[in-house]
Amino acid sequence: MKAFEIMEDLFSLTSPHDYTNTCDTCKSGDPEREVTKVATCMFATPAVVRAAAEWGADLLITHEPTFYNHMDQKVDEEQSNQKRKLIADTGIVLWRYHDHPHFTKPDVIVEGILNKMQLPADVEWRGELTVTRLRLHTPMTPVEVVRHIEEHLGIKHVRICGVRDVPCEKVTVTVGAIGSLVEQELYREDSEIVLAGEVCEWSFCEYTRDAAQFDRKKSLLILGHVGSERDGMIYTAELVKKRHPELECRYFECGEVYTYTD
Repeated sequence: MKAFEIMEDLFSLTSPHDYTNTCDTCKSGDPEREVTKVATCMFATPAVVRAAAEWGADLLITHEPTFYNHMDQKVDEEQSNQKRKLIADTGIVLWRYHDHPHFTKPDVIVEGILNKMQLPADVEWRGELTVTRLRLHTPMTPVEVVRHIEEHLGIKHVRICGVRDVPCEKVTVTVGAIGSLVEQELYREDSEIVLAGEVCEWSFCEYTRDAAQFDRKKSLLILGHVGSERDGMIYTAELVKKRHPELECRYFECGEVYTYTD
């Protein structure tokens, strides 16, 4: 099976949307290449590219940009060229898979997170892009939710803004960096705990801190971009394998972008 045929099959799962200016394009390699091994990742870091090549991947599907901006345009020409050469030298076909999974119903990335997180809750509503509202079976405090997330998603540190020890029932899941949609959920009177990948601290976090100091039941949990979405790309590898059992499929971990002292 050729690389472009695998991608077209994944793209066929999406809901109607205008993909005229999509970032989901081939970034390197020959789309006609025959594929027997498919790798997926969150970010195609040099370490991930090398590991996937060593494994023998023909196609590497990445969720996020490889060259530091949404459309993968050069920002630092020397480093961008160095990375392009690294990828080209492996012969791997590198393809972005970002817009299509987020506009699939249900969102492919969110499904991966929900499956892995196993939060004891029911899905009450699925909205624009990644926004998904849950209702917990039994009220949990934000601290309890964080401990559950860190255990199940393997995130080193989830940051907590706002209330910590007040039992809540309503959890909104957002992933990645969706800005205004996180803001809308925070401002919604009915929201209690909002999960996010990365956010604007001076705005969203300070709003949530003030809300807690006004005795409002409001908490913002920040998982980090990789931590909030990587299980969606693990799920993507499983999805490709399910649809094409003749292919070997594997997820390659890039790790969180931050390191810690312990």
